[in-house]
Amino acid sequence: MDEVAKVKQRFSIIGNSPALLEAIARAIKVAPIDLSVLVTGESGSGKEFFPKIIHAYGARKHKKYIAVNCGAIPEGTIDSELFGHEKGSFTGAITSRKGYFEEADGGTIFLDEVAELPLTTQARLLRVLETGEFLKVGSSVVQKTDIRIVAATNVDLLKAVEKGKFREDLYYRLSTVVINVPALHDRGDDVVLLARKFAADFAEKYVMPAITFSQEAQRAMLLYRWPGNVRQLKNVVEQLALFNAGEEINRQTLLSLLPMDYSGGASLVHAPAEHKYEAEREMLWQLIYGLRNEINDLNRKMEEIEAGKTTIIKPGPLHSLIKYQPTESVDSIEPDKKIEVENPSPTGHGNVSPLELAEKETILAALRRNNGNKKATAEELNISQRTLYRKIHELGIGEEGSVNR
Repeated sequence: MDEVAKVKQRFSIIGNSPALLEAIARAIKVAPIDLSVLVTGESGSGKEFFPKIIHAYGARKHKKYIAVNCGAIPEGTIDSELFGHEKGSFTGAITSRKGYFEEADGGTIFLDEVAELPLTTQARLLRVLETGEFLKVGSSVVQKTDIRIVAATNVDLLKAVEKGKFREDLYYRLSTVVINVPALHDRGDDVVLLARKFAADFAEKYVMPAITFSQEAQRAMLLYRWPGNVRQLKNVVEQLALFNAGEEINRQTLLSLLPMDYSGGASLVHAPAEHKYEAEREMLWQLIYGLRNEINDLNRKMEEIEAGKTTIIKPGPLHSLIKYQPTESVDSIEPDKKIEVENPSPTGHGNVSPLELAEKETILAALRRNNGNKKATAEELNISQRTLYRKIHELGIGEEGSVNR
């Protein structure tokens, strides 16, 4: 059995994707070399395994290993947690306390969510990396520590550096070696292997019959983007194991637990190379059906008025699309007058389909409500700005929300 397979077995890592195997091999190779390591990857992708591998296969394996979630510690106490404090250094400091860097002397510290560290703490951390020295909060005595730092983040640190939220010098000190953990949707068939493993684990944990997955459900797993990665998959399988014990999970049951998000951040399927517009089309069709129902309802009311009834038409969201003006009295309406929707061509000539007309009028109304602000208009219509600009061009809508004639 090769070294990677041994590590997978030791740390219960499931998967055979090339990107995952490469990340494990990289961790094994760098472990004996006493360098700082930066582990990158999306939240929930399993970054926490890699500092453990590095510590277990390094020269410090018999010393302490401490994992610190930097994002879970309040900014006011993070320095005290990491470097310790002296008695009386701040309100509530009734005794002196050792920090993690002192406790882990000779061992390894894993700094998870390192991008969440305040800039002042980043400066302290940089000093530890460069000289091995630190000061307790409230102390003027320089202390020495010999530790290895493995950091992890789901943030693009280079962008954080550009925005002034992360020190550039600290970035280069931490990223001597970078290990990129692949997202679950980039691991191919690993998602099915993990789902089966989680199903067996939960069946044993809850003493219930194990669930299985139909072929259609497995295909849906492979298509879904899994924005929460392995953590999300484990959560979904646990729900299924509890409420569908012993059943074969079909595609519909699986999809009922997967959130749909049209924002693009958590799409139902793995993002294709070319953007598709199914979500926008579906939303526009829903708007069209709603507009058609309102038009039919107004025409019915007009027919009742023409028949001598006293139904009053109140102004509504479609009054700008219909030739009938609500300010007219009932007596001024001609007997044969019908409510008609204006039907100009989006390009200024020729006929236009009801779909294009509804799209154009919907976008025009939204632009006017938002005073021509396209970002606000796109948000109101729940479509991307790119889609809005494309529609404005195709439908001949001018910059001021008017139709080019």
